[in-house]
Amino acid sequence: MTGRARLLAVLRPDGPLPDPAPARGAGRGAGRDGGRGRVPTATAVAVLAVLLVLAAGLALTTGSVHVPWSVTWRILAHRVGGTAWVPDPDWSRADDLIIADTRLPRVLLAGLVGAALTVAGMVLQAVVRNPLAGPGVIGVSAGAATGAVVVMRFGLLGAGALTLNVAAFAGALLTLAVVLVIARSGGRITVLRLILGGVAVGSVLSALTSLLVLTAPSPTLASQVLFWTLGGFGAARWDVLVVPAVVLGAGVVVLVSRARDLDLLLAGDESAGALGLDVHRFRQAMFVVVAVLVAVTVAVSGVIGFVGLMLPHVVRFLVGSGHRRGLPVAVLVGALFTVLADLVARTVVIPEELPVGIVTALVGGPFFVWLLRRDGRREGAR
Repeated sequence: MTGRARLLAVLRPDGPLPDPAPARGAGRGAGRDGGRGRVPTATAVAVLAVLLVLAAGLALTTGSVHVPWSVTWRILAHRVGGTAWVPDPDWSRADDLIIADTRLPRVLLAGLVGAALTVAGMVLQAVVRNPLAGPGVIGVSAGAATGAVVVMRFGLLGAGALTLNVAAFAGALLTLAVVLVIARSGGRITVLRLILGGVAVGSVLSALTSLLVLTAPSPTLASQVLFWTLGGFGAARWDVLVVPAVVLGAGVVVLVSRARDLDLLLAGDESAGALGLDVHRFRQAMFVVVAVLVAVTVAVSGVIGFVGLMLPHVVRFLVGSGHRRGLPVAVLVGALFTVLADLVARTVVIPEELPVGIVTALVGGPFFVWLLRRDGRREGAR
């Protein structure tokens, strides 16, 4: 597609996104899946919303203690409307605590984390124009984890959960800054150098995190930190939900308002610049938004890999690469996937519990290999 055709395609209000030209030295851009997708956006949103409600209902009733759905919905209705909605509570106090104070916050936290990671991954793949990019690939997840582990390891949580969020954000932002310095070549950020630099920095930080865990002063602390780094929602409480909910909501609003600019990036830096977008500043701003989203998720759930890499491809498969359509769908796809992943983690070895990061890695690892093979076949076909 010529530069003029790209510009005309982007300028069309409802037209499909153009195929972005591949970045020098990198694979094809993140938006090569086409503009429209296979499912109307309204249909995708409706179906995903129904599936999410069903998955949440299944997650609420299933676990080491089974609570029938008839009891579950009455407990929830009683918590919302009191005796005006359910005049005769006939369930046990234990069931009430399990559903309303344990499982419901956990399901909500899983949904928030999955949504945030998927949105972050979709934005990152558009910004670097590479389908293999993700929060873990460029080292942001590892940086956030290291910052949070430092706080946990040295007992700095006395100031409250906010300390963990600040430490995770600082770690993610510092890591991103280092990776961007490595990726800069001739005044420009090279995608290949960005990914390679992210992998290198992430590996160093992962080693540092492991060192902090191994040198923990007590086996109990070491075990807690290790389990946390593998990702999970066992620490979900109502007060924990506030920060990720606010950050995700604000982030999605900001990103949807800049969806057009994200689409312009898919047409290439030259085309985006010709339409008045300050590509350098916009890209840096999007990196910061991604860092904030990832840092908040890491602070509340640990490192949950492959979600931000894998699920944006599902979103583009469904509704295409346009971000005004894709971002709301990304929220639902991410929430649905992580709610189901957490359900598997809680129930596959009852009464024990697997870290959610193990479940997502078992799914995401083969998916990543498939992406590499698909990309290789397309390069060979050229």
